Amino acid sequence: MNQMDAMPEIKPSQPGYSMWQLVRYMLGLGTWGFGGPVALVGYMYRDLVERRHWIAESEYKEGMALAQLMPGPLAAQLAIYLGFVHYRFVGATLVGLAFVLPSFLMVVAIGAAYKAYGGIEWMQAVFYGVGAAVIGIIAMSAYKLTTKNIGKDKLLWVIFLASAAVTVITKSEIVWIFLGAGVLVWLWRAPPKFLSGGTVNSIAAPLAAFFAIDALDWHKLGQIGAFFAYAGSFVFGSGLAIVPFLYGGVVQEHHWLTDRQFVDAVAVAMITPGPVVITTGFIGFLVSGFWGAVVAAAGTFVPCYLFTILPAPYFKKHGKRPGIVAFVDGVTAAAIGAITGAAIVIGQRSITDFSTAALALITVGVLWRFKKVPEPAVVVVAALAGLVLYPLASHH
Repeated sequence: MNQMDAMPEIKPSQPGYSMWQLVRYMLGLGTWGFGGPVALVGYMYRDLVERRHWIAESEYKEGMALAQLMPGPLAAQLAIYLGFVHYRFVGATLVGLAFVLPSFLMVVAIGAAYKAYGGIEWMQAVFYGVGAAVIGIIAMSAYKLTTKNIGKDKLLWVIFLASAAVTVITKSEIVWIFLGAGVLVWLWRAPPKFLSGGTVNSIAAPLAAFFAIDALDWHKLGQIGAFFAYAGSFVFGSGLAIVPFLYGGVVQEHHWLTDRQFVDAVAVAMITPGPVVITTGFIGFLVSGFWGAVVAAAGTFVPCYLFTILPAPYFKKHGKRPGIVAFVDGVTAAAIGAITGAAIVIGQRSITDFSTAALALITVGVLWRFKKVPEPAVVVVAALAGLVLYPLASHH
């Protein structure tokens, strides 16, 4: 038996692991996986492709391309796709739930404590420090995403800067900029031979459905569900992309939370493992208790689940088309621009004095100098700094 026969790729029909092994792995990753989407996606590659050889490199890359193409949280979508590879819809569903559940339970617990003790000095002090560090973390990840995805492409730089500027000026995220950026790059790089009518209708129908949902005047749970489903359906790339979008809806439009509470919600997403988007569960809890949390989290994750499993079979065939690749590049550039803009907008609110400005700058410096420092460690140190600095700041 030579080397070739031993290769696992020969028989894709016989995976080298059971579905429950994968579900257990994702439960663990959801419980311990700190560091945001880019880190989580890296862990999956290291563990499932390199170490355990459960997933082939080509399957992993397909999953990554699909997760980047479809709106919704990157890491959760990749996890769902990897569940789909060998165990189809049941695998995708169980893996998705296992990945999201641990962090959901954690944010609900933190939400309960926050609601009960939110006014307490020490909680404010912790978030005073953490809020500033989170700005540093968002700024650094915006920088990393920019250098990795935009590079020297002039068209993408224009889109990136325009999107950042619009986010700063309007203080919210505008869906049409994302879609427009995707279409612009697609037409620029890979103009289609003919513009078929089918494509317009296929985009128009879901949009019409969303605006119809908004028109129904249900009570608050209905509003929460509709808003978060809308957010979950339109946010591309990393979980941080949802931050400016949520800010526009939760704070400015619906006035469900104050600025302060919103920054705290982002901080909670940073200190809990698993997908950053789980901050929606925390926001839902503050607005409407436990069921608010359930509805908000479901609203965010159900679209991302459907956007992963429905195209999965087709994506294996068509994902490499130049038109699709160009569209994804455009959307990604706009999303990174929005994250950069969000760092500035939220920064204006979290950085209120010399101490918080110093904390944000130190965070950037530490992450810049020591690439391996885990973000949650930075957040914990910032929380301790907040406990020391907040009493001093509040007496002035």
